[in-house]
Amino acid sequence: MPELPEVEVTRQGLEPALLGARLTGLRLGKPLRWPLNIDPQTLVGLRIKALERRGKYLLLRLSQTAAAPNTAGVLIVHLGMSGSLRWTPAAQVPAPLSPHEHVEWLTDRGMLRLRDPRRFGAVLWHAGDEVQRHPLLRVLGPEPLGADFDGATLCRALAGRKAAIKPLLLSQHIVAGIGNIYACEALFRAQIDPRTPASHLRPVHCDRLAAAVRETLQQAVALGGSSLRDFAHSDGELGYFQMQALVYGRAGQPCRVCATPIRQIVQGQRSTYFCPKCQKILKAKPKAGIR
Repeated sequence: MPELPEVEVTRQGLEPALLGARLTGLRLGKPLRWPLNIDPQTLVGLRIKALERRGKYLLLRLSQTAAAPNTAGVLIVHLGMSGSLRWTPAAQVPAPLSPHEHVEWLTDRGMLRLRDPRRFGAVLWHAGDEVQRHPLLRVLGPEPLGADFDGATLCRALAGRKAAIKPLLLSQHIVAGIGNIYACEALFRAQIDPRTPASHLRPVHCDRLAAAVRETLQQAVALGGSSLRDFAHSDGELGYFQMQALVYGRAGQPCRVCATPIRQIVQGQRSTYFCPKCQKILKAKPKAGIR
């Protein structure tokens, strides 16, 4: 599933081409996870004034123009489990439409297509600029690459939670955008066993984990994300983070730090990879008044 780094790499790749482009058409194929919620023809003539990201969602802000004076809002794009966006400049002849391409944006600069074989992705219209109020976005935790995310923020979100730390990182309510690959990698860098109850993390552990999350995601973005199955950049290139993964997908292989075989377990129906020597299950915090 495309996670924060893959969506951010997609945003960065599309921004030079799409920023300021005018929509000349929007074609829909087979139904995706949720309906668009607007007549596609209503959006013709709008101009793309910004490409943003919130968690794993790509946000295309559309502005009013003389051709469409009464419409403005945001297209919320989610890549689902297998989605990717492919850009074709106007100077190039686009490839024939494939059975797995279900949304096609036509602009005065070229064509953008959403390819999603499993059709768990979505493109939704949100009227107006206050897109953070949309039900999909308002429940998200802080952005892990933003200024509002640090160890103290993480500690407050985890306070009193008895669930294991790794599934909580995937919930999107604690912090936005982290998926399975990067949760495993961040926990390894922070030297925290993924089975540790979240309430056992003390401020020093939260500081370490928040820093590890940020470092892991920044490295992943720099390497173009991870291409495990269907994901590719908007220009067709693949990401390479998975080639440098420290634990993810390396079950039975020696830890890159201590040579102990990497273990694989299942948490919340997702595979978890960790080093049983480098990563420790943290003990419960001592109760007040007890030394």
